[in-house]
Amino acid sequence: MSEIQIDVVTDIVCPWCFIGVVRLHKVLADAGIEARILHHPFFLDPDVPPEGIDVAEKLRKRFGGDPAAMFARVEAEARKSGIPLDLSKQPRQRPTAAAHTLIRHALAKGTQDALATALFEAHFLQALNIADPDVLADMAARHGFAADEARRLATDATELDITRQEAAAAAQGGISGVPFFVFNRRLALSGCQPEDVFHQALAQAASTTAEAGA
Repeated sequence: MSEIQIDVVTDIVCPWCFIGVVRLHKVLADAGIEARILHHPFFLDPDVPPEGIDVAEKLRKRFGGDPAAMFARVEAEARKSGIPLDLSKQPRQRPTAAAHTLIRHALAKGTQDALATALFEAHFLQALNIADPDVLADMAARHGFAADEARRLATDATELDITRQEAAAAAQGGISGVPFFVFNRRLALSGCQPEDVFHQALAQAASTTAEAGA
């Protein structure tokens, strides 16, 4: 049977993306399925300044009122998937072009999925500044990069522009929200779905893969 390919479009500062990726991993493990997971960039807000923005303040301006209820809902969903998420520990949304640039280059090193997952954990669970080149260099050094190489990529204007173009292309291609999953380039799944929905998508993808290989 051919390997299942799963294209994953996310932003590292999106908590629903973090939950969705964790659920995908869990369902793959439960089903005993190995898949080729490819990560692609998306920007929740392409205009976030280098110092980041206060998430609670952003939500208050956009929706009005106290965002605590919204935070509680996300945290409750995270706990269902075993993620000890406390959004109060990470009050800032950071620009993610540099992080996505390293994720893009990690594909050739065979560490892309692991690095993307580590970046989610760094941002949400460890409250690290994932826009800081030194933080990124330290993390990437554990995933196949030399620290100097990672720092260079994270600060290279041309590399960052390539990443921005890829993120813009995703938005222009019709992706308006993340996470967004595509199984075998055919079956699309939008949003942070329950695990049973991921199971159904994987079963369908496995079936079409088997038919193609028959």
